[in-house]
Amino acid sequence: MSVPTPSTSPSHGPVEAVTVLTSGTLEVTGRLTDASNVTLLAQVTLDGLTMPCIYKPIRGERPLWDFPGGPLAHRELAAYLVSEASGWGCVPPTVLRSGPYGEGMVQRWIGEPPDVDGRSSDGDEPGSDDVPGVGESGRELVALLPAGQVPAGWLPVFRALDEDGTPLAVCHADDPALAVIAGFDVVVNNADRKAPHLLPVGPRVYGVDHGLTFHTDDKLRTILWGWAGEPLPAPVTDGLERLRLWLPEADALDDLLSRGEQRRLRQRIDELAAAGRYPEPPDDRTPIPWPPL
Repeated sequence: MSVPTPSTSPSHGPVEAVTVLTSGTLEVTGRLTDASNVTLLAQVTLDGLTMPCIYKPIRGERPLWDFPGGPLAHRELAAYLVSEASGWGCVPPTVLRSGPYGEGMVQRWIGEPPDVDGRSSDGDEPGSDDVPGVGESGRELVALLPAGQVPAGWLPVFRALDEDGTPLAVCHADDPALAVIAGFDVVVNNADRKAPHLLPVGPRVYGVDHGLTFHTDDKLRTILWGWAGEPLPAPVTDGLERLRLWLPEADALDDLLSRGEQRRLRQRIDELAAAGRYPEPPDDRTPIPWPPL
């Protein structure tokens, strides 16, 4: 099985994190009740090291009419493998393993460890802060700004109205790490890139919740359209070349994605590399996930 060498992650190196996630004792400590599928807070312990994590058992997944393929957990792991093989390192360490409720996806928790009632220690919902897209680094990634007054360093995505009818612009930061996530989302065909799924940690930005990925149809729905039509930055183009070299030997994907999904993955990589630019939003379907914030 060809598995890419993991990149660096916070607190614990990814090789160590993957080992703990795979072989540690998995204990469920709570549940995220707002999640559409069963999403459990947990911790894994190995050789005295305890790591908070998310555990999504396959048996807790709801069938989706527009994603009729394999389990969403398989897509989550495939997204992690693509992230590592490309060198982007934008998905937390992720494994597929058995647990108290059967096989499922287990992913290292990023940010403040949650407590047992399903909320982080500061009282917020897990994986989010008072402002969507703000992580433990305090770096803001997504914001509602007055329409027509978007400052430098911010890219508008779409307009909205507040409760008083005042025009606002939903914007994201013109952040290099976020630009990498935008390229990653095109490659994996992410149908659900919402602001709370973006977790900045230091100079990095991690993306989470990648169950709705790798469809054979174009499904890209994202909050990160600010670079539409712009040239791809070097980290994205370099990652595309790494993926081209990795895919012929990526037999790990055979157990996670169908042949058709793998074929479309290769095509998306080739198409994005040939275009050299971020795609434009489609005009024949909704390009923004709901709710976006």
